[in-house]
Amino acid sequence: MKTRKLGTSGPDLTEIGFGSWAIGGPWEYGWGAVDDGQSIKAIRRAFELGINWIDTAAVYGPRTFRRSCRTRHSR
Repeated sequence: MKTRKLGTSGPDLTEIGFGSWAIGGPWEYGWGAVDDGQSIKAIRRAFELGINWIDTAAVYGPRTFRRSCRTRHSR
Protein backbone atom coordinates (compact mmCIF):
# COMPACT_ATOMS: atom_id res chain seq x y z
CA MET A 1 0.00 0.00 0.00
CA LYS A 2 1.47 3.33 -1.01
CA THR A 3 1.81 6.05 1.61
CA ARG A 4 2.28 9.80 1.59
CA LYS A 5 3.48 12.12 4.31
CA LEU A 6 0.78 14.36 5.77
CA GLY A 7 2.16 17.87 5.38
CA THR A 8 5.90 18.30 5.81
CA SER A 9 6.37 16.56 9.14
CA GLY A 10 3.20 14.55 9.70
CA PRO A 11 2.69 10.79 9.72
CA ASP A 12 2.85 8.61 6.63
CA LEU A 13 -0.73 7.80 5.65
CA THR A 14 -1.91 5.32 3.08
CA GLU A 15 -3.21 6.85 -0.13
CA ILE A 16 -6.46 5.00 0.48
CA GLY A 17 -8.38 5.42 3.72
CA PHE A 18 -11.45 3.80 5.21
CA GLY A 19 -14.56 5.98 4.84
CA SER A 20 -16.87 5.35 7.78
CA TRP A 21 -19.99 7.36 6.92
CA ALA A 22 -22.06 4.25 6.18
CA ILE A 23 -21.35 2.60 9.54
CA GLY A 24 -22.48 5.52 11.70
CA GLY A 25 -25.75 3.92 12.67
CA PRO A 26 -29.36 4.89 12.24
CA TRP A 27 -29.99 8.62 12.58
CA GLU A 28 -31.52 11.44 10.59
CA TYR A 29 -28.78 11.58 7.93
CA GLY A 30 -27.47 8.04 8.25
CA TRP A 31 -27.70 5.02 6.01
CA GLY A 32 -30.24 3.17 8.12
CA ALA A 33 -29.74 0.03 10.16
CA VAL A 34 -26.14 -1.08 10.61
CA ASP A 35 -24.77 -4.53 11.41
CA ASP A 36 -22.05 -3.86 13.99
CA GLY A 37 -20.38 -7.20 13.32
CA GLN A 38 -20.06 -6.47 9.60
CA SER A 39 -18.84 -2.95 10.31
CA ILE A 40 -16.09 -4.23 12.58
CA LYS A 41 -15.11 -6.90 10.03
CA ALA A 42 -14.82 -4.20 7.36
CA ILE A 43 -12.57 -2.03 9.55
CA ARG A 44 -10.37 -4.99 10.48
CA ARG A 45 -10.09 -5.99 6.82
CA ALA A 46 -9.00 -2.48 5.90
CA PHE A 47 -6.21 -2.71 8.49
CA GLU A 48 -5.23 -6.17 7.20
CA LEU A 49 -4.89 -4.69 3.71
CA GLY A 50 -2.56 -2.01 5.05
CA ILE A 51 -4.88 0.97 5.36
CA ASN A 52 -3.74 3.03 8.33
CA TRP A 53 -6.36 5.75 8.73
CA ILE A 54 -10.12 6.03 9.12
CA ASP A 55 -12.11 8.98 7.88
CA THR A 56 -14.57 9.68 10.69
CA ALA A 57 -16.53 12.66 11.97
CA ALA A 58 -19.37 13.32 14.38
CA VAL A 59 -21.61 14.09 11.42
CA TYR A 60 -21.18 10.48 10.21
CA GLY A 61 -23.34 9.19 13.04
CA PRO A 62 -23.37 8.67 16.76
CA ARG A 63 -21.36 5.42 16.85
CA THR A 64 -18.76 5.71 14.09
CA PHE A 65 -15.81 7.06 16.04
CA ARG A 66 -16.36 4.84 19.08
CA ARG A 67 -16.68 1.73 16.88
CA SER A 68 -13.58 2.51 14.86
CA CYS A 69 -11.47 3.21 17.97
CA ARG A 70 -12.72 0.08 19.72
CA THR A 71 -11.87 -1.98 16.66
CA ARG A 72 -8.41 -0.45 16.30
CA HIS A 73 -7.51 -1.07 19.93
CA SER A 74 -8.89 -4.59 20.09
CA ARG A 75 -6.55 -6.01 17.45
